[in-house]
Amino acid sequence: QVQLVESGGGLVQAGGSLRLSCAASGRTFTTWRMGWFRQSPEKERELVAAISWSGGITYYADSVKGRFTISRDKSKNTMYLQIDSLKAEDTAVYYCAAQEAGRRWSGWGQGTQVTVSS
Repeated sequence: QVQLVESGGGLVQAGGSLRLSCAASGRTFTTWRMGWFRQSPEKERELVAAISWSGGITYYADSVKGRFTISRDKSKNTMYLQIDSLKAEDTAVYYCAAQEAGRRWSGWGQGTQVTVSS
C-alpha cells in the first residue's frame, strides 16, 4: 500500500499562488495514477486534478483548468499541485491519493489546509 503525506498549504490572498506537495512511500511501483482532491464544509470531496504516474497524462476539473497545474517527479516519488490565481472558493482541505489500475483511490494523506482571503 502507498503512504502519502501532503504539505504546502497555508493562508494566501486572493490572486496569489501556492504549490502543494504529496510525498509517496511504500508500494509506489503499483501506482497507475495519483490525484489531488479537495473538500470544504460546504461541498463533497471532489477530484480537481490527476496524473498518470508513468506517462504523465493529466486531468483537470473544469473549475480549475488554466489555474492548477499537476506534475510529478518520479525520482522523488512526489506529486505537486501548482495553484495560481487563487480564489476564495479554492479554500478547502486538499488531499492526495493514489490509484492502482482497476481499483479505488487509496493511500489518503492527512490533508493540507488552503485558505484564501479576499
